[in-house]
Amino acid sequence: MYSTDTIATNLLEFLYENNFDVWLLDHRLSIELSASHRQSKMDDVATRDYPSAVNKVLELSKTKSLQIVAHGVGSSTFTMAMLAGLQGVRAAVCSQVSTDLYVPLLNLGKSYLTPISRALGFRTMTTYTDTDASPLDRVYNWLIKAYPMEAEEHCKNPVCQRVTGLYGNLYEHDQLSPETHKAMHELFGVVNLTAMVQLSRIATTRHLVNAEGEEVYLPHLERLAIPIAFIHGADNVCVLPKSTEITLDRVTKANGAELYVRHLIPDYGHVDCIIGKNAATDVYPLILNHLEGSDT
Repeated sequence: MYSTDTIATNLLEFLYENNFDVWLLDHRLSIELSASHRQSKMDDVATRDYPSAVNKVLELSKTKSLQIVAHGVGSSTFTMAMLAGLQGVRAAVCSQVSTDLYVPLLNLGKSYLTPISRALGFRTMTTYTDTDASPLDRVYNWLIKAYPMEAEEHCKNPVCQRVTGLYGNLYEHDQLSPETHKAMHELFGVVNLTAMVQLSRIATTRHLVNAEGEEVYLPHLERLAIPIAFIHGADNVCVLPKSTEITLDRVTKANGAELYVRHLIPDYGHVDCIIGKNAATDVYPLILNHLEGSDT
């Protein structure tokens, strides 16, 4: 997503052109890794992958601290990592979500169905489909066409339809380039149901909890006492803007207002804040300003 070649300037290129040494993390939930097909928890990403990655980058770059830009589940797990005691991060940008997760009623309803899918023996779900889809996949593809959405968000891309069916409306279609829309199969794929069950539990609880539903994260808000910019699409109907609004209130009360800023991006949804055709002019400068302002 950060290095997609379907837009003129992606986030990796933008930050590199502005003199940042950029490292990309593929943690165990990444579709680039075979590990994504194995069962794992969001807690594993937070307490194992993030610390290992941060330590390795600090070792190789011979620096004492780094900055992180995280989006979506990556932002949730980064926040969990910090609340679990992650060291070596001096500033961060959290896109769309952090400590709190408020979703529309339809997505909330799907959250209660995810544990049922796992109980029925399903191990993974995927947004990928093609002309060789199984009969069960074909039925699912047909059912997903009935997913309620605004008229301008309807399209004929079957992977795009499955993305919406699994996660909700992740982007405003008019913010995507045609190339990005055609490349959805490269950006989205398999997710293991153990992680999805935890995400569903977070959605129903409305804030970060571990896979067992225990309150192991929010009692440690003092560990988020670093400069953080929260980025949120004003039209995000996947993770409601209320999510980062409540997070901002939480961390401000815990650590003071001077560390935090929140940007509400007009006419943007969820992931289009990162992969949108105009994100390099509408969103990336806000990320850059925060990183440069915290680059001490």
